[in-house]
Amino acid sequence: MTDDMESHDQLHEREQLMASLPMPVPSLGEDVYLAEREAALALNPRCRENFAKYRAYQRSGADLDFIPVKLDIENVSRCNFSCTMCIVSDWPKQQRARDMTVDEFRRLIAEQYGLVEIKLQGVGEPTMAGDALFEMIEIARERRIWVRTTTNASLLHLKNNCEKLIDTGVCEVQISIDGADAETYSTIRKGGDFDRVVANCKQFNDHARRRGREIGKMWVVVQKENLHQLTDLVSLAAKLGFQQLVFSLELSDWGDDGWRDRLAECNADRELNLGELHSLVEQGAELGVGVAFWRVREKYRTDDTAMLCPWPFERSYISSEGRVAPCCYVGNPDTFEIGAGTLGDGGFSEIWNGADYRNFRHSHLTGNPPEFCRGCYSGCGRKA
Repeated sequence: MTDDMESHDQLHEREQLMASLPMPVPSLGEDVYLAEREAALALNPRCRENFAKYRAYQRSGADLDFIPVKLDIENVSRCNFSCTMCIVSDWPKQQRARDMTVDEFRRLIAEQYGLVEIKLQGVGEPTMAGDALFEMIEIARERRIWVRTTTNASLLHLKNNCEKLIDTGVCEVQISIDGADAETYSTIRKGGDFDRVVANCKQFNDHARRRGREIGKMWVVVQKENLHQLTDLVSLAAKLGFQQLVFSLELSDWGDDGWRDRLAECNADRELNLGELHSLVEQGAELGVGVAFWRVREKYRTDDTAMLCPWPFERSYISSEGRVAPCCYVGNPDTFEIGAGTLGDGGFSEIWNGADYRNFRHSHLTGNPPEFCRGCYSGCGRKA
């Protein structure tokens, strides 16, 4: 057996072992998630019909007779942090484009009658939009769409943002904390104030508990700078009142070769010890924190249509100025854009059913996804 074959076999075995780790579940639980989905379907017969077509689709072709059931909608493409692993740090004044307006969001939600779930955040800090973010969540929740958002929690203490966010009816709030102390945190999340974020998280979880809606989920991007703090981060999650903690075990390279090279220096994927990861689950159970892990690399394969990345066939990513990117791992239409122009030129459904999207799906169906997609496929890595 050659060294290359041994390396491939060892990688395959490692992926199988990593797949045994618990995956994230909705903050309010799977039963609540399914009940909310049923409520969204019940509100609109077109939504139920669209969902039935989506469920019946067998990935037999690139033409779809349904519109997306999920969307990632970026309300702002700007941030008050400049994190070491985030593409925002490359943008002038940490901003790529204008904000999405509430009216634009309202029209998009009205047009996309098939939605049962959205993530309202992209490459940016959504709470920088202030009350516009809360109004967007309320618009979606009126249709019983499951709404998830992500925040760095730095602005939750301002203008009652903490209470406003929870009281919108948002279903899940992922709060990013990548260090268990101020030194490690500020090394990764440049521009952040660890003590302020800690205080805001405590306030958020306390208010959510009073409302009977424990929707917060602590999210940690594991990398070399914080690899020594994983047990401390579980303890921090318990101290701050989180019932769930997710360790993200893979960094996104944003579909960009330059970022791929930069992140190789801080990626801790090959240094993770499976036994230690399982011990984090046990530690969390003792502290009342459900510990889970997010990892993409082993999930998708090109030799089985059932194992293809689901994004081209069920959801999409819409940027703050209304352009379409393939997924949140790219998160930037300047890297790769599907269709031309903004949504105002004909609506998202026209892009979803257009030639560019069909070609994108076809590339996955034929086992030849674009280069920037290959890092998420087992045995189909990006070229060095």
